[in-house]
Amino acid sequence: MNIAKSLLSRRTFAGLAGAAIIAVAMPVQSFAADVTIPIIVKDTTSFYWQIVLAGARQAGKDLGVKVPELGAQSESDINGQISILENAVAGKPAAVVIAPTERKALGKPVDEAAKSVPVVGIDSAADSKAFVSFLTTDNTAGGRIAADGLAAAIKGMTGKEEGEVAIITSLPGVGSLDQRRQGFLDEVKSKYPGLKVVADKYADGQATTGLNIMTDLITANPKLVGVFASNLIMAQGVGQAIAENKLGDKIKVIGFDNDDKTVGFLKSGVLAGLVVQDPYRMGYDGIKTALAASKKEKVEANVDTGANLVTKANMSDPKINALINPKVK
Repeated sequence: MNIAKSLLSRRTFAGLAGAAIIAVAMPVQSFAADVTIPIIVKDTTSFYWQIVLAGARQAGKDLGVKVPELGAQSESDINGQISILENAVAGKPAAVVIAPTERKALGKPVDEAAKSVPVVGIDSAADSKAFVSFLTTDNTAGGRIAADGLAAAIKGMTGKEEGEVAIITSLPGVGSLDQRRQGFLDEVKSKYPGLKVVADKYADGQATTGLNIMTDLITANPKLVGVFASNLIMAQGVGQAIAENKLGDKIKVIGFDNDDKTVGFLKSGVLAGLVVQDPYRMGYDGIKTALAASKKEKVEANVDTGANLVTKANMSDPKINALINPKVK
């Protein structure tokens, strides 16, 4: 009788223990399967943003999170991004990661979204204090890096940090681009009195416009020795103008961000340098941070993801090579 009771007790205990394990395990599996964190970039067609999405995609795989990859077809489609954000929030995700296209226009939409879900910002700021965390390059520092790189390239060409230079910004009102522009201008003013900024141009987010602006600058400013093209699209357009006019040895250009085309320009001497961010890290850590925030864990308010000047001389260094040849699949 005692033996029977003992066996029954053991079986009952084993059954209860098994049920307890299932009860503990099932919610974890359900949580992992049900967590959705959309990432909204500025332009899904751009190589830069494809790198961001690749980082986010890998984070989703590593963390067991669904990561819808969203974004407009152009960085100038501000209304499109606002609609995408609203629709994403309506789907009741655990959190949202977004790279705002325009500072002022995205302020209120981000405020509204944050009433429902944690919002993590990457790359560019919006006029909102509702972000639980913001991961970006210190773009002001990136502009200063560009100025230093341009001054060095001009000195290597002429022997002096002197001459007429220009800056071409892809779009007005974009937080990251405004900061790069200001950082560049401040660095030139404070450190390179021999460099004179003779043109400060804004484009419309299209590479062909960057090409046309640069072509006009070549004609209007025959003494031009340097240009800062403040994002990938402008670096493509400006580089094309320099290549078509065979002016790589007379006008030094520093671009921002990279793809196969701009790295090719760098190798051939069309561009003197590229300020390269770490977009893969932005995407990966953006999702990781958003997941932590959705669990009400403490996250850093601001994270600097870094920037480096890439030149023909250092592009084969392992660290730099990893940045300019990221895995996007």
